[in-house]
Amino acid sequence: MTNDSLASLDPELDPTVPSEIADRIRRRGGAATIYDIAELAGVNPSTVSRALSKPGRVSTDTEARVRQAAQRLRFRANPLARALQTGRTHTLALVVADITNPVVFDIVRGAEKAATQAGYTLVFAESQESGEEEARAIERIAPSVDGIVLATTRLTDDRITTIASRKPLVLINRAVAEIVSVLPDVDSGVSQLLAHLIGLGHRSIGYLSGPETSWISDRRFARMLDAAEKAGIGLVEIGPNPPTIEGGHSALRRVLAARVSAVVAFNDLIAIGLMQAAAAQGIRVPDQLSVAGFDDIFGSELIVPALTTVRAQLVRAGELAVLGLLAQLDGDEPVPQSPLLETSLVVRGSTGPVAS
Repeated sequence: MTNDSLASLDPELDPTVPSEIADRIRRRGGAATIYDIAELAGVNPSTVSRALSKPGRVSTDTEARVRQAAQRLRFRANPLARALQTGRTHTLALVVADITNPVVFDIVRGAEKAATQAGYTLVFAESQESGEEEARAIERIAPSVDGIVLATTRLTDDRITTIASRKPLVLINRAVAEIVSVLPDVDSGVSQLLAHLIGLGHRSIGYLSGPETSWISDRRFARMLDAAEKAGIGLVEIGPNPPTIEGGHSALRRVLAARVSAVVAFNDLIAIGLMQAAAAQGIRVPDQLSVAGFDDIFGSELIVPALTTVRAQLVRAGELAVLGLLAQLDGDEPVPQSPLLETSLVVRGSTGPVAS
């Protein structure tokens, strides 16, 4: 039995089926899935699969509720799908905000490695930093895959929860209640970076935040604010900013107006863009302005001066996300959250003592 191409639907739905479910089925062309049945019956999709394909694997009451929901949806099992040994497409989706961002490269590498080792194909979709585009991409790709990884998602918590109710889901760099996520140890990385800058004598620091909808950007600033208050130094948030080199270019004027001696950017791309803009105006880094970023992407050590940054385990994040999906697909027990991934400060030439 497959996850989505499971059944056909008679021309008329049971009139008691909620309109939201009925409309979604009709938009797909009239084919009900185990996710529709799960929503109607109030159970997990895996429970539907067991109830319909392996009687006796769930309680009598649950099986009866699932079969009643299937009947209301005019569900008829697809014999060809039922003949499949695994009952899956063996395809997983990785949805990213910007496929040109070097952060994505390592996430893809880790996810692809884990998927290939498990005999799965990994497909990609891009939202171009738009929550609406992301939602549409997921709507298109979901029927063809067994599970979805959302990396750098720009969706609201409610939308993410809705997707997770219909399809196995894992998040990277985002936390939503009761959904499996892969997260970096933000506290450790931020603490190391702030201690480094404070040790260099900086007492006024700016944070170039990322997109307004970025969960990880908000968390980094919150931790920086805690550290700044404890250290008795000044901290100002400058943003939101597009997470691109161009975003760093456009932020320079606001950085100069803030009169800070050091800047921490949401990511390395913004930091690199800021350094380029500073160089174009004759501002010396780090003599006149220290700059640091996050992620340690390819190219962060190639710019002059090389960029100080907080390294994240991006390859491991992609790998763990896929493993989290596979655990949901294979197991009956709740999948535990992955441990926080270690972050570490990489000190290079873009940070130096505060100008006297």
